[in-house]
Amino acid sequence: MTYTDGHLPAHRQPEAADGFDATAALFDPTTFRHLEALGIGPGWRCWEVGAGGTSVVSWLAKKVGPTGRVVATDIDVSRLAPVARPPVQVRPHDVGVEEPPGEGFDLVHARLVLVHVPDRAKALRSMVRALRPGGRLLVEDADPTLQPLSCPDEHGPEQQLANRVRHGLRRLLAHRGADLAYGRTLPRLLRQAGLRRVEADAYFPITSPACAALEAATIRQVRDQLVTAGLVTDQEIDRHLGNVGSGSMDLATAPMISAWGRKAESRGHAG
Repeated sequence: MTYTDGHLPAHRQPEAADGFDATAALFDPTTFRHLEALGIGPGWRCWEVGAGGTSVVSWLAKKVGPTGRVVATDIDVSRLAPVARPPVQVRPHDVGVEEPPGEGFDLVHARLVLVHVPDRAKALRSMVRALRPGGRLLVEDADPTLQPLSCPDEHGPEQQLANRVRHGLRRLLAHRGADLAYGRTLPRLLRQAGLRRVEADAYFPITSPACAALEAATIRQVRDQLVTAGLVTDQEIDRHLGNVGSGSMDLATAPMISAWGRKAESRGHAG
């Protein structure tokens, strides 16, 4: 099983741009808040793992400035072309298979990536290994098992259908090798990897236009797979997308758990 087998939405599908835009609208403020707290600044060397879209990469580039460096990697880098200029270097890369694209990074960040990588343990080891002593790691991943519903307030038939579609999506993801309870394990995994000062929190949007946009983009991307697997029918998906488009539903995402820590300093320096 490859990374692309586990990661259902494909970058080149027409709906991918809508999905990236909605993800950025939902989660960028949380990500940027954490990165600011980690002290990012001019001259930093950063590795953005599984970059996908451009919003985080562009933000990092502004923060590190002309003296810094941002290595943006993904299996499919087709959507990263607009930011492929100094200080950004774009590289095709599979974090679950290949060696890190360098070492001595001040910051390594991955958002909504590792939950889909079959060899998550190897990927995390690779990210830690790429850090300089004292470097920061920020990993952010969803935990759909912690909150599995599209509509936590299931008060009518539209909400019941939405939750049935979400249940089908979760089954599809699990069949492809995604770990739907991965997010909650991040603090423990970062400590086991030898990181210090490990902390974590979670962000759980319950309703917003971006939640609806992400739901519509995701379901459109995987509708054929849902139908082929017999999880929902074409008619049910059409009805669900119509309900989403009405703007009257409170659609939630799974919680995104952010965990961060620092690599131990070299001997003779403070940890």
